[in-house]
Parts: sequence; structure tokens; C-alpha cells
Amino acid sequence: MGKEKLKQHIIKREWCKGCGICVYFCPKNVLEMDEQEKAVAARPEECICCRLCELRCPDLAVEIIAETAKTEISEPSEV
Repeated sequence: MGKEKLKQHIIKREWCKGCGICVYFCPKNVLEMDEQEKAVAARPEECICCRLCELRCPDLAVEIIAETAKTEISEPSEV
């Protein structure tokens, strides 16, 4: 099984109350608050798909859509 790679970072702005919990828990500083005090994915390329933002959001305003990056597994060679 491969590592997950971010496909889409969805923040439902109408649900976000601007508490900043997702920003606080993001280990890669992907999220930040904008001028309207709503969470935004400022650096989505840094996302490691840990889903801490999604799990900690009290308003269910954050959703991470990931895809699995396939890693090639070599067949054992015959001896």
C-alpha cells in the first residue's frame, strides 16, 4: 500500500466559525486564517493527509480528499 497524497482540501466556509483549531493542529502549517477569520489551505502542497484538521474541526467544516500513491512492489526473483 502506498502513501496518501492530497487530492483536494475542502473547507466549507459557511460552516467555519473561525475557531482556529484546525490551524493549531496542522503539523505542516498548511492552514491559516484569512482576513474574514475563516480557515484556508494556504500551502496545500505541504499537506501530508494526516487529517488532524478534519478530525479536530468541531463544525465538520474541513474535509480531506486523498488518493493513494501506488508504489511498485517487485516480484521476488527465482534463485
